This record gives sequence, C-alpha cells and structure tokens, in this order.
Amino acid sequence: METNPVIKTIKEEEDFLRNDLVNYLSKLNSTDKGQWGVLNAQQIVEHMSDAFRNYHGMDSKKILTPAERLPAMKDFLMSEKPFKPNTKNIEMPEIPTPVKHPDMKSALEELKAEINNFFEFFEKNKERTIINVFFGELNFEENIQILHKHAMHHLRQFGLGD
Repeated sequence: METNPVIKTIKEEEDFLRNDLVNYLSKLNSTDKGQWGVLNAQQIVEHMSDAFRNYHGMDSKKILTPAERLPAMKDFLMSEKPFKPNTKNIEMPEIPTPVKHPDMKSALEELKAEINNFFEFFEKNKERTIINVFFGELNFEENIQILHKHAMHHLRQFGLGD
C-alpha cells in the first residue's frame, strides 16, 4: 500500500473508503497524537465511525450554513481543496469525549461496520439525499466526496496522507 494516495475520481474515492481507510488508520496506536487537534488516534477512528453513521442519515439535523453560503460550500466540497489543519467543527465539544471502545482494535471494527452500513444504505436507497449540517442536501457522490475529504484530513493529521 502506498503512503501518499492520490485520488482523482468519485469511484477511486469510494474504493479508498471501502478498501484502504481502515488499513491506514490501523497503523496508529490508540494514544498517538496528531500534528494538530486534540483527539488521539482512537478518538479519530471513533469520530470517523460517527461520520459514516451520520452521512447515511442515521442522525441528520438541520442545516447550520446560511442558504446564501451553500453554493460556495458545495463548490469547496466538490473541489480537491483539503480542509485546513485545525478546521473547527462547531458540532464537536471543546473537550474531547472519552473513547467508547476498550481498544483501537474494537474502534476499527466499529469503523469497518459503519463503512459497510453506509454503502449498504446507499445500495438500497440509490437516489436518497441526506442533510449535512454544513453542506446541505447531499447525494451519494457528494457524501463520498465529503467522507473522503474528511478521511484525508485526518490521515494528514497523523502523517498518513498527502
């Protein structure tokens, strides 16, 4: 597996999320700290599990971004521009919540399950759109884009991405 994945298409992003993301994250120890942010590696894995769960509609909420800013947010989402280090997420508490799982292996197993749940959901609901609190209504491809962009942000945080 290469250490600097270059992804160009939605299909390649989908394949990366399905087949490679967990392998990259499994290189980390539970308590490893990233180059920025307050979450340790296991908290990031659990955070990504939450993201996959949320991005297939299990916990959708109202849109927080003003309507006039949504087109610019969608343009950013669909671009190859990465999230900046220390990008704030107003949905996350200032003080990280404790880990939910006893170890990294259990956290990675949950992430694998949530990735599978995400893809199974959209295989059964191909035309479904989901409300994302920051980017608005997203279809399957847009959900793949945000999940990939989000995953790459955290891989870079731990020195595992481009």
